[in-house]
Amino acid sequence: MRWALLDGLPEEEVQRVLSMARRRRFGRQEVVFHRGDPADTLHLIAKGRFAVRVVTPLGDTAVFAVLGPGEIFGELALLSDDAQRTTTVAALEPGETLSIHRVDFDGLRSRHPESARVVVSILAGQVRRLSEQLVEALYVPADRRVLRRLLELAALYGSDHEVVVPLTQEDIAGMAGTSRATTNKVLREAEERSEVRLGRGRTVVVDAAALRRRAGLR
Repeated sequence: MRWALLDGLPEEEVQRVLSMARRRRFGRQEVVFHRGDPADTLHLIAKGRFAVRVVTPLGDTAVFAVLGPGEIFGELALLSDDAQRTTTVAALEPGETLSIHRVDFDGLRSRHPESARVVVSILAGQVRRLSEQLVEALYVPADRRVLRRLLELAALYGSDHEVVVPLTQEDIAGMAGTSRATTNKVLREAEERSEVRLGRGRTVVVDAAALRRRAGLR
């Protein structure tokens, strides 16, 4: 398993960082940290998938993103000594992370200043993703946003002809920035076209190519 944060570092340094990391295991729906908690550790995902949840202006909780093996979360912990968590992260299934304390990463940065550029690159990617989602929210119809988020989740959960996405329609609606009613309508129409199959707390993607065309993707 490789993570972008460690790309470009000598192999011995990678092993040193991983040896300092604390292996943590989480059960299904177990919270890694809550919004407002002190941010002092970065998490490298080794196994499982994790939901990043945010509080909406109306006070509801919505899934902002789903992350899987090879990705990271909690990167704001590397920027400030008094940073606080801005989201709540929970395991969607049994999962495992390697957590690196800010103090240990500071030591890595002092030995390899180039690692700071990797952090900047990761944060720039986050900003780019947020900007793209903002543009989508303003200019892309809700039905296309629902299908795009579903396709992203399908890519995260597998590459088979049929991929099971074990998230609720409410979760998909939160990621698409729309209502559950709209999401249900879009998915029901896709089911009528035999592009998906709907089940309790899950959506099976049957025809990803057709969904991509309807989502306005190449």
